[in-house]
Amino acid sequence: MPTENALKARSNTSCELCTSTDNLVVFPVPPTSDLSAQQCVYLCSVCTSQINGDTEIDVNHWRCLNDSMWNQEPAVQVMSYRMLHKLSAESWAQDALEMIYMEDNVKTWAEQGIAAAEREGPTRDSNGTELQDGDDVTLIKDLKVKGANFTAKQGTLVRGITLTDNPEHIEGKVNGTRIVLVSAYLKKA
Repeated sequence: MPTENALKARSNTSCELCTSTDNLVVFPVPPTSDLSAQQCVYLCSVCTSQINGDTEIDVNHWRCLNDSMWNQEPAVQVMSYRMLHKLSAESWAQDALEMIYMEDNVKTWAEQGIAAAEREGPTRDSNGTELQDGDDVTLIKDLKVKGANFTAKQGTLVRGITLTDNPEHIEGKVNGTRIVLVSAYLKKA
């Protein structure tokens, strides 16, 4: 609730991309988000459903990015950049991409999400369930961790995973050590 309250205040209770005031929700900015106001945006259901791929992209709706790309909030800049990249076949979106200015770390964040979206395919657990950054997973068998002198036991919960460029691997912390795990030996918690 504190994040939503901070986003309401920051956005003046309107969508941070298109300024709509209908059906607003907190949207964590992938690939990773700690669910703080600095790593989330406040979006309407129209923007959210098109970003998530639940509905077809309405190119004219996204002309709002010509304004939102100048927002001072890095999370809003990141989402504006990613949508402009997705719409880069449109001449107006390509022009906006050439004009947008972001600090280097913000641009890196924006491009990480684009790279994650363009990976070969989704990362799936042993049951075929699609995994996302930030998910919690459980090991389904004991795994000897090379170079760390321990065995990750079956049933170990790995919180807040990070997807890698390889859809067969994820990264997560086990026994305080960040390791790469094979997704086929995991199930979503």
